[in-house]
Amino acid sequence: MLRIAFATNDGTTVNLHFGGAERLVVYDVVPGQADLVGVGSFIKAEPVGESGRAGLTGTTHDKVLVKLDFLEGCHAVYAASVGTSSIRRLMAAGIQPIIVDNGHDIVDLLNEVSLAMVCGGLAWVERAKARADATPDSAFTTTAAAVASHRLISSVEELESGQAAPPVQ
Repeated sequence: MLRIAFATNDGTTVNLHFGGAERLVVYDVVPGQADLVGVGSFIKAEPVGESGRAGLTGTTHDKVLVKLDFLEGCHAVYAASVGTSSIRRLMAAGIQPIIVDNGHDIVDLLNEVSLAMVCGGLAWVERAKARADATPDSAFTTTAAAVASHRLISSVEELESGQAAPPVQ
C-alpha cells in the first residue's frame, strides 16, 4: 500500500500550491483500488515579517510544519506547485513532492500510481514500494474509515481496453 496526498480545493483535481494549500486529501492505494482515508483542512497562512516569509522551523506561523505533521506516513504529495524550501522539507520527511499541471485529475493520477505499482515505470513508486515493504503496517494508521473508493487500472489490458473503472461507493 502507498499513501498519497493531493493539494486540492475541490477533491477532484490537483489545483493548489503545497505551502498555501488549505486542503489536502489522502488516499491509500493498492493495485486496482484507492480509498480516501483523510482530508486535512488548514487555516490560510498569512505572510509574516518584512520578507513576507513564514518562519522555517516550528514557529506558530510555519504553514508547512502542520502539513508535514498531517502527511506523516505518506509516500508522496501531488501539488500544482511546491517551493524549494518545502521540497527539501518533504524529502527530509521521506515524502516525494510531485508537481503536476494545475487542474490535473486526481483519479487519473491514482490510476497512474496503481499501474506503476504493477508494471513499474515511475521511479518514485518503486522507491516508495521498497520503503513500504520495509515498514510494518502498524506505522500507517488510518484515522478514519474510507469515505470514498475508486476502482483503478491494475493491468495494461485494462488500460488498452479503454474501459473506465466505475467508482466504488
